[in-house]
Amino acid sequence: MNERSPCIETQMLIRKPASEVFDAFIDPGKTRHFWFTKGSGKLEKGATIIWEWEMYNVSTEVHVVDIIPDELIAITWGSPATAVDFIFTKRADGHTYIVIRNYGFEKQGEALIREIIDLTGGFTTVLDGLKAYMEYGINLNLIADKFPSRK
Repeated sequence: MNERSPCIETQMLIRKPASEVFDAFIDPGKTRHFWFTKGSGKLEKGATIIWEWEMYNVSTEVHVVDIIPDELIAITWGSPATAVDFIFTKRADGHTYIVIRNYGFEKQGEALIREIIDLTGGFTTVLDGLKAYMEYGINLNLIADKFPSRK
């Protein structure tokens, strides 16, 4: 990560083991409960997959750069592509602290500010939904309800 490049960061404590939280991002059958509606496959190092938000008729290509089980998922996505790191920290109490960092932005000025605001809000919503799903087993429909006028 270039220290001079803008970086957004969101974080959340999830009261579940790192292996379960990590798997929730790897397996699209689980991720669909708190983020996108459809994934073309599980995340594996070197893979290129498609994530879809069917309610908005939007999809994106995701390139998996690196995976360290229960510790890190590194991807690039978007156009122009940016890097996203999902960092999972195991805690002594058996819970997981997850940090999402997005960086490598090419946009500048107002366009960069709008993108940073959008992505910060989006990743915060993802982590809020993850917490509800992992800790309470519920899908709050946060992503689907974020932009109801676009459906």
